[in-house]
Amino acid sequence: MAGHGTDAHPHGADRLCEAGNRVYSRAVRRGRVPRADAASVPCLLELALLHPDPDDMDWLVPTSPQEVMTRLLRGMHEEVSASQARVGTAVAAVEWYAGLDGREQGSAEGVAIRVLDGLPRIRAAMDEATEQCTVEVLTVQPGGIRREDELSEGLHRALEMRRRGVRMRDLYTHVARHGQGLHNYMELMGDAAQARTLDEVPERMIVFDRTVAFIPANTDRTIALELRHPAVIDYLVTVFERLWRLAIPLTSPLPDTGIDGITHRERSIAALLAEGHQDAVVAERLGISVRTCRAHIARLSETLGAASRTQLGVRIAQAGLDGPLRPAGAEVVGVAGMPGQESSAAG
Repeated sequence: MAGHGTDAHPHGADRLCEAGNRVYSRAVRRGRVPRADAASVPCLLELALLHPDPDDMDWLVPTSPQEVMTRLLRGMHEEVSASQARVGTAVAAVEWYAGLDGREQGSAEGVAIRVLDGLPRIRAAMDEATEQCTVEVLTVQPGGIRREDELSEGLHRALEMRRRGVRMRDLYTHVARHGQGLHNYMELMGDAAQARTLDEVPERMIVFDRTVAFIPANTDRTIALELRHPAVIDYLVTVFERLWRLAIPLTSPLPDTGIDGITHRERSIAALLAEGHQDAVVAERLGISVRTCRAHIARLSETLGAASRTQLGVRIAQAGLDGPLRPAGAEVVGVAGMPGQESSAAG
């Protein structure tokens, strides 16, 4: 059946065949469809858009359009991440070959991308960029609560830039709000620095005067890329500005989830669990420990009355916690690329 379905329906969840779209739309509107109705469209089961009803195996229930959308976006994100990793490898190779002609490579001037191998070389390049900075610094700081030693290490550079009138904007995860060190740092910086937070932020990034940026090139951050190509810098600044508009100022409270007993962090955990992530991945993306993550999951299960992880997934979907927090009155958007698809709220 699987092989026949793949040959007869060569498509992904982003563009269903007409028959598949018709059956899936009916399932979303009605809540389930007879298994016999899906016999001619095995693609719906292969793509996990329909799955057996545990209470009656003769019926199939739909995966929510929102979960399908999340799955598609996650796949795109993984493709982009893989491309970024290949770019880093290619850059290192290009720089190595460029050095074979014996020309002087010591100066960063005119070099669009430079690989900085080792913490001493990274710090030296950062110090140089700091000294030359005159207008602004944009930073993205992933992870959880910032350690005092991390904040203290760069404090002298930050204070020197403040003295020169440089403005700083920093993006952190919401978890960073709970560290007193960050609040002390922001108080020392005064009007020269602003900080905002999000559930998740990308990998670490620092941009000086919109002319040079630094990003890590490996997981332990012992290799970095120094970027000076204008198109690359413009792209990174655009990403930062869009995240900045979505982020919440450090001085403002986090929005209410709209559900009694569910905190903002638990809502974020619920959304990631609904995407199918394991506890360790959820913890890493939100900047918390696995132990803390599991404590929140236990509290979430208790609040929603779920006796198992499977039941918790169902309860999360029923409570509407399986997607990003939307403002009151916002419409639910259907699955992209499915003409005629009704929103899940229309059922």
